[in-house]
This record gives sequence, structure tokens and C-alpha cells, in this order.
Amino acid sequence: MNKSLQEQVENIYNLVAEANEKMFYVWKENILFTWQWWLSVALTILPWIFWIKFRKKDSTIRLLSAGLFVILISSWLDFFGISLGLWYYIYDVIYIIPNYFPWDFTLLPVTIMFLIQFKPNSNRYIKAIFFSLLASFVAEPFFIWIGMYQPKKWEHIYSFPIYIVIFLIADYISKRSSWEKI
Repeated sequence: MNKSLQEQVENIYNLVAEANEKMFYVWKENILFTWQWWLSVALTILPWIFWIKFRKKDSTIRLLSAGLFVILISSWLDFFGISLGLWYYIYDVIYIIPNYFPWDFTLLPVTIMFLIQFKPNSNRYIKAIFFSLLASFVAEPFFIWIGMYQPKKWEHIYSFPIYIVIFLIADYISKRSSWEKI
């Protein structure tokens, strides 16, 4: 292996480790236990409790499969956007996870699962547009307003088609005929 290449990569990883140490200090001293941090913790837990109580029980596995897809794709896209410097989050629940945990692991999947089970035979495209409007033009600006989310090179309109596609794929996953009993 090229020794120079290995040294360059190692230097970059050392910078990443140093940045993580600095982020831990900032998180521990300025973020942990603030009202924004507690709000993030609540937004991580409470929607799941609500979902457990009010979900359509006989469709749990279908809905969780759709929700898992949403978690995987949204957290991957979120990490990708952060890595490219398109946005960042200030009040992380866990400092080492750069994604906004409540958004990717709770708010998006739980909202989509509820919308899928609500009037399941209604037009999925209308639901997808409704969800995308809510997420792009209500939720994102709200999180900016309370100081949780900071877009740098991103506009809400960019999120709009992405949320539509995520919803439609999740809806498709939940309604596949392969869910029939074996």
C-alpha cells in the first residue's frame, strides 16, 4: 500500500476523532439537559408510545416494515446531507450520532405509519403530497425557528419531492400482496 496515501487517510481520521472530541465537549457543556435536548428526547420517545397505543394492531408488521424503510432511508439521506455540508443539527440527543435522531427514527416513520393506516384506501398520492407539504414547509421551518436545524445549502423545496418518494415507497411496502399468510 502507498505509505503516503495511508498517512493522508490516517491524518484525516485523526482530524475526525479530534472533531468528535470537541463536539462531545460542546454537547456535554452546552446541549445536554437543555430544554431543546429534553424536547428532542421527548420527540424520540412519545410518538412511539402514541403509535403503540393507537396503531392498527393487525397491521403492526406491515407498518413496522414500512417504518423501518423510512428509518433506513431517511437516516442515510440525513447523514449524506450532513457529510456534504448541506445542513447540520445543534441539539443532538446523542452527540456521536450526527443525524437528528428524533426526526429520522421517530417523527418521519411514525407519521408515515399513521398516514398509511388512516383511510388506507384513499389516494396515496394525495397522502404523499400532504405528508411532504407538512414535513417540508411546516416541520422543517419549525425546527429552524426553535434552533434545532440549520440548513446551509438546502432549501425546503428540495425536500418536497424526496418526502413524496419516501412516502410512496413506504406505502408500497406496507401494501404488498406478499404479506399474505404462508
